[in-house]
Amino acid sequence: MPVDKKKRTTSNTDLSMSKPETPSLPDQHAFHEHLRALTRSAVRVVIEEVMREELEQFLGAAWGESTPERKGYRNGTYTRDLATSSGPIEDLRVPRDRDGDFHTQVFDRYSRYEPHIAEGLTQMFVAGVSTQKVGEVAETLTGVAPSAGSVSRLNHTLTHQFDAWRERPLQEHWRILYLDGVYFTARHGDQTDSTVLLTALGVDLEGNKEVLALRACAEESKDGWSCLLHDVRQRGATQIDLIVTDGHEGILSSVAALFAATPRQRCVVHKQRNVMNAIPHRERKEVSTELSGIFKQEKKEDAVLNLTAFKAKYQKRYPEAIRSLCEDEEHLLTYYDFPLVMHRYIRTTNAIESFFSNVRQRTDQIDAFTTETSCLTIVWATMQDIHLPRIPVS
Repeated sequence: MPVDKKKRTTSNTDLSMSKPETPSLPDQHAFHEHLRALTRSAVRVVIEEVMREELEQFLGAAWGESTPERKGYRNGTYTRDLATSSGPIEDLRVPRDRDGDFHTQVFDRYSRYEPHIAEGLTQMFVAGVSTQKVGEVAETLTGVAPSAGSVSRLNHTLTHQFDAWRERPLQEHWRILYLDGVYFTARHGDQTDSTVLLTALGVDLEGNKEVLALRACAEESKDGWSCLLHDVRQRGATQIDLIVTDGHEGILSSVAALFAATPRQRCVVHKQRNVMNAIPHRERKEVSTELSGIFKQEKKEDAVLNLTAFKAKYQKRYPEAIRSLCEDEEHLLTYYDFPLVMHRYIRTTNAIESFFSNVRQRTDQIDAFTTETSCLTIVWATMQDIHLPRIPVS
């Protein structure tokens, strides 16, 4: 598994079969551009809700309410645009009364405090600010306190796109499915601890990559992976040509239960790390070269010969290393059953690790996410601006 974000998540040079994929980085401000888009959405919801409550206070009655204090009646809405530092907001719905006496103060207040509102709402996305805090920010900066229901509707609007993404239907047939867990830091109550994002990355029949599912868990487990894989199947992805994993027991058990007929490739980088942990430092360079050479052969027959020779050479000297190498051995060379042009891409889980290395460059400014939900949403938002390079699949 990739480790905590402050530790290395890429393979050591002496254990790499090939250079990890290094997709070209988009504009360094891409993450903030996406946050600005979310901010515009939030500003729209906040302003329209505040104006509705402002009109209610002016009329002295809620919608459809009959009270002695009523001063007039609603008369629909008109639209106007609003220029903000986060970009233009078009067709804001501004309420009006029948006599034309109501004039909202929101736009004047917003103009005075606009940079602070944008900053506050952006911070909400980054840090997962509580519903109560969002209400306090809106009241301080606009002069009107949105109701709890209004703020809840705001939060619903902001998470709607993410919910739609994780519930979207998937195509049936995928060439490759990579599975790996990626660790972030999040708050659990009063404490800060690791949260793992279980990740399924698919490659379609044209070689296009797509994150199929994300699931936040306190730790990796069979139950977590089973839920993620069941979700992938339920949304339509039932035919997969190859699954690439590390050796986590939770993944292996879940794959065996839900995709028993699918060939599986054991990530050889993770396997080499496990083997090398049982080799003394003084000999690691030499042994690592021999070990990595096994998986660089063009033909499976040559790889098998090299693997057999390696086990015979080091069985007596380093039995623990050979025991580790033999675990899951039947899945170490599965990639030879696929076209040669695919080998460097499917013998490791580097596709996920490279992708999340890119994600971290945009989220490292966040020391700890306030909730698992905040972590999921921000990582998902960041993903939208990252280009995933195609790989050859035939």
